[in-house]
Amino acid sequence: MFERPEHGQAVILASIDFGDPDYAEGLAELVLLATSAGLNVAGVVEGKRGKPDAALFAGSGKADEIGDAARAADASLVIFNNNLSSVQERNLEKRLQCRVLDRTALILEIFALRARSNEGKLQVELAQLRHYATRLVRGWTHLERQKGGIGMRGGPGETQLELDRRMILTKIKGIEVRLEKLANTRAVQRRSRQRSGVLSVSLVGYTNAGKSTLFNTLTRAGAYAADQLFATLDTTTRKLWLPQAGQPLLLSDTVGFITRLPHALVSAFHATLEETIHADLLLHVVDAASSNRERQRVEVEKVLKDIGGDQVPRIEVMNKVDLTGVGPQVARDEYGKIAAVWLSARTGAGVDLLRDAIAEFACDQRHETQVLAAQEAELSQSYVETNLDGLE
Repeated sequence: MFERPEHGQAVILASIDFGDPDYAEGLAELVLLATSAGLNVAGVVEGKRGKPDAALFAGSGKADEIGDAARAADASLVIFNNNLSSVQERNLEKRLQCRVLDRTALILEIFALRARSNEGKLQVELAQLRHYATRLVRGWTHLERQKGGIGMRGGPGETQLELDRRMILTKIKGIEVRLEKLANTRAVQRRSRQRSGVLSVSLVGYTNAGKSTLFNTLTRAGAYAADQLFATLDTTTRKLWLPQAGQPLLLSDTVGFITRLPHALVSAFHATLEETIHADLLLHVVDAASSNRERQRVEVEKVLKDIGGDQVPRIEVMNKVDLTGVGPQVARDEYGKIAAVWLSARTGAGVDLLRDAIAEFACDQRHETQVLAAQEAELSQSYVETNLDGLE
């Protein structure tokens, strides 16, 4: 629907530091995002400010420096490692004479490239429409011309901009209706699984933590996995049989999270993320080899809280131990239950420990279910006997 950057296109990255302690990590992540989108990073322009400039975000001097770098590299695209207002984006495009994207728009572009299922494509399109609905003003004069008169589209004095915005809002409503139908279908399927007593396990974690690789190792599903951000978007579910658990389980691989995950995406993907909310167990996959693993863990916890999944039981999976020199191992909580597992999804080392942890949880859940069923049966019998005594 929207004009996208061409694969291999030269791009200049602009990053302004406002005193963020995680600034360096954020910039490194922006480079990975750009390369994941298939862009050629021709240069990075950095700067420091106390606060954003209202008109040009980076200030006039830094904006001119960015423009010079873009012209020197013959780059027709500049990406900011920050979120820009529609006015700042428009002013920068006029000043730099090239297309400008912010961090949110870049992530939306990547999601648009990665979506494969019909629902995934609809969710991405919805997020894009919501994001761009407020950014229709790009300085194009044809959007300011008024429509009106006999035989013209729209009412008297209605601008092209208003028509375009109304068209987008109509399309948003149509997509929301279609996604709601798909969500209802998934809810029916989920209730059917719950009635059958099949446990649901979901993989969650920061993007590129190795969730899809672990999913393939556990289920042999052959799902797409690559060393790039947001390699997979669509939720994939497969049956997982663990002999020690004594019953089949359903394992789902979900979309990865990231720092400052755009709200539009969280909202659009809420139906898909419900698989996480309604799971019986979450496997929080952490890249143990990353120097930013603590920050990434916090970001995942934030998103889980936003979608209401912070109360779901979980096991922490420290992945990529083959890159750290740490051997496979487990950590137990104060009740003696496995709370964390160190493994390598790529080599398979320690994966058996994770299977044991999942089986342990499944057995505990089955025991709790049996206890509750027995208690309900006892209460029911007591109620019947009490009523019979009253009849006598």
